Amino acid sequence: MNMVDSAEILLGAYGLTDAQGRLLSADAPLAELQERCGGDLPGMLAIPELLALVRQARALGLRIARGFSAFDGETEVSGFARIHPLGPDEGGGCEVLVENWQRSPLTPPSPREFAERLDAIDRATAEVSARLDARQRLQVLSARARDAAALEAAAQAAPGTVWSELVELTDITHHQPLHWRLLDGAACRFEGSARAWRVRLIPLGVDAQNPAGFELLLIAEEPLGDNTHDGEAEYPLETSPARLVGTALTPVLRQPVQRIIANAETMRARLAGPLRDEYSEYAGTIASAGQHLAAMLDDLADLEVVETPGFTTAREPVDLADAAARAAGILGVRAHNRDTQLVVEGERGVAVASAEFRRVLQILINLVGNAIAYAPASSTVTIGAASAGENRVAVTVADEGSGISPEQAARIFDKFERLGRDSDGGRDGGSGLGLYISRRLAEAMEGTLTVGSAPGGGALFTLELPAA
Repeated sequence: MNMVDSAEILLGAYGLTDAQGRLLSADAPLAELQERCGGDLPGMLAIPELLALVRQARALGLRIARGFSAFDGETEVSGFARIHPLGPDEGGGCEVLVENWQRSPLTPPSPREFAERLDAIDRATAEVSARLDARQRLQVLSARARDAAALEAAAQAAPGTVWSELVELTDITHHQPLHWRLLDGAACRFEGSARAWRVRLIPLGVDAQNPAGFELLLIAEEPLGDNTHDGEAEYPLETSPARLVGTALTPVLRQPVQRIIANAETMRARLAGPLRDEYSEYAGTIASAGQHLAAMLDDLADLEVVETPGFTTAREPVDLADAAARAAGILGVRAHNRDTQLVVEGERGVAVASAEFRRVLQILINLVGNAIAYAPASSTVTIGAASAGENRVAVTVADEGSGISPEQAARIFDKFERLGRDSDGGRDGGSGLGLYISRRLAEAMEGTLTVGSAPGGGALFTLELPAA
C-alpha cells in the first residue's frame, strides 16, 4: 500500500493474537502496519497502541471498542478498534478488528504546537527551574543537579534578586536587566558548576508582551560526569539506583506523568464528552496510579538528596506553630475528604526553631498526611508546637488510630518500610521512604524524629529541633 497525498480509507482489517500478545494472523493493512512498526508475522504485536488495548481487554475480560492512532514511520494511521478477548478453550488471545482504517500524511505541527513541544522538552530536561515575577526577580528556585546546590543556596539567601545577578551570562555584555527575549536562549555559568548552561525564559500569563511572570529553566549542555576518588565511586553502591532515578529519570518522567494525571482526570470528570461509568472509573484509577507514581518519583529524588555525602540544610528562624498551621492548610482538602478534623495547638512565637522552613514543612506534611491516611475516618489529628526544654523546641502530630507497637516503632523509620501499619480501605502505603527521609532531614537540622503513643492510644510523632 503506497502513501497517498490525501487520506486513504479502507473498510477494515482483522487480526488474531494469542494469550501472550503475539499477532498470529492479520489482513494486509494490519500486517503491513505490524511490519512498519518493526514486528514480524507471526510475532509480538509491535503496534504499541493496539498492544495496550489487547492487554487491557485480556486483563479486564471485557470487549473494548475505541478509536486509536499510530505512526508507521511515514504516515499516521487511525481507525476504530474493536478488541474481543477469547476464552481459554479458544486459545486465550484476542480478535482485533480495525474499522474505518485511515492512512493520511503526517500533519506537521503548527508553530505554536512546535513551540509548546520545545517548551515541554526543556521542562523535562532542565536541572534548575525557578519562578520569576514580572521584573525577573526570583520567587523560588529549585535545583536537581548536585553542581547547582550553591546556586540554590544563593537564591534562598537572596530572595527577590534579579536572577541574572546569580549567574555569569556569557557572550552578553549589556547591562542588566535585559528584555527577556534577549536572555531567552543565552548561555551562562555559575559558581559550583563546570558545565555550560542554556537559559530558557518562558513568559507566564495571557499577554506575552507584558508577562505576569516567567518560568526560568537552566538546561545543562552536557550530562554531569561521575566524580571518583582513587578508583572508588564517590557515592556508595547501594545508593546508585536511587541516584539513577533522582538525577536522570525523575526530571524526564515528571512531565509525562503529570500529563497522564491531567488527561485521566479530564476523562474521569467527563470534560471531554460523555463516557460510560465503567470507563470513568478506569480513568479515576489511572489518575490515582499516576499520582502515586509522581509521589514516588519525588520521594526517590529526595532520597538522593538526603543520602548525598555532606548534605546540609539552611538555618533560619522557623515558627513551628506557623509551620503546623501551613501544613494543616495544605492538607485540609484531604482531611475533609476523610471527614478528619485537623487541630493546631500552640501559640505563634513560643516555639521558634533554628532550621530550614521548607524542610520542616516537608516533614510535617508527611507526618500529617500519614495520620490522615491511617487514622480512622471521622477522627481528629492534633498538631502541637511547644518548648521542649533548654534550647530545644518541638512539634508533635498525634492521631486517634490503633497506635504503633514497640516492634513497629523499631523499624518504622527504615528505608522502604511501608509505615509498619495496615491502612484501612485498601489504600496504598506509599513508597516507604517518607519517614526515612523525614528522619534524615531532622538529623541534618540537628534534630530528632521519634514515635510513641498518643494519650488516646494512637501514634504520636515528635520532631524536636534546636531553638532559635
